[in-house]
Amino acid sequence: MPTTDRFPREDPFRPRPFPSPAESRWTGDAICYGPHRDGQSPGGDGPSPAEIGEDLRLMGPRWRLLRTYGASGFAETLLALIRERGLDMRVMLGVWIAPDDTSANRHEVEAAVRLAAVYPELVVAVCVGNETQVSWSGYRCAPELLLGYLREVRSRVTVPVTTADDIKYWVEPESRAVADEIDFITLHAHPLWNGKQLAEAAAWLHERTAAVAALHPDRSVVIGETGWATAVHVEGEQARLIKGRTGETEQKRFYDEVRAWAESARRTVFFFEAFDENWKGGPHPDEVEKHWGLFRADRSPKAAVAPGADR
Repeated sequence: MPTTDRFPREDPFRPRPFPSPAESRWTGDAICYGPHRDGQSPGGDGPSPAEIGEDLRLMGPRWRLLRTYGASGFAETLLALIRERGLDMRVMLGVWIAPDDTSANRHEVEAAVRLAAVYPELVVAVCVGNETQVSWSGYRCAPELLLGYLREVRSRVTVPVTTADDIKYWVEPESRAVADEIDFITLHAHPLWNGKQLAEAAAWLHERTAAVAALHPDRSVVIGETGWATAVHVEGEQARLIKGRTGETEQKRFYDEVRAWAESARRTVFFFEAFDENWKGGPHPDEVEKHWGLFRADRSPKAAVAPGADR
């Protein structure tokens, strides 16, 4: 386990720019990518190279920037195929941090450091930890644990390093301690989970992003997740918290509005997410966590990305 003593904070801290100044084209139209199809899941059976290749064929014409949530498992196959095929795509590589599994965390860190070195033209940033600080997270860890991994990874790679967390964390004053140690903020902002109707969703996203930027004026803000689900279960916490209507028409409207804003503002936005993943959430088929994809689990397109949809 890294410690803040072993990996002291850079002094003075000079944030690394993201996107890189070398990127001559805007890369803000981005996507979150989880590859697991029916019968697959993290820690279980994973996708084959052919399946990842099919996903790249579907994503390539639409998005130049992908986000993964881990560095082990399928990540190396993904990067190898992008290079092999000469695709115009880049990756923000995740490092999954578990609160109580130092062995798995070490495996993730070492994989990320190695892949960033082997694929320097493809890995444009490393995101260490996903929703590890917000109060409601099931993956919450001590800030000192996260800071240790952030400092270690940043000392061993040359690309920008960040961590991803929810809006409810980034607007709290205590988030300054983490923001001071990363190159840019990766913000999760889901209007659907925050009880918003579709008509107010885009404006809420703009306002919340501005609130985070105001609290952290010395760091750029990248939206690491925002999206609109196409189904929701009528029971449980999702039924209590989600007020907006879900569906493909609603998802397409939100997707189109967010893309237009991101392009106008030249802000990087990772839409959540490329494909439905049916391993997520509970067993009910309408469980909301299964239905954020712009493509279904069988890789058929939903309305937002169907042939003829406005690009």
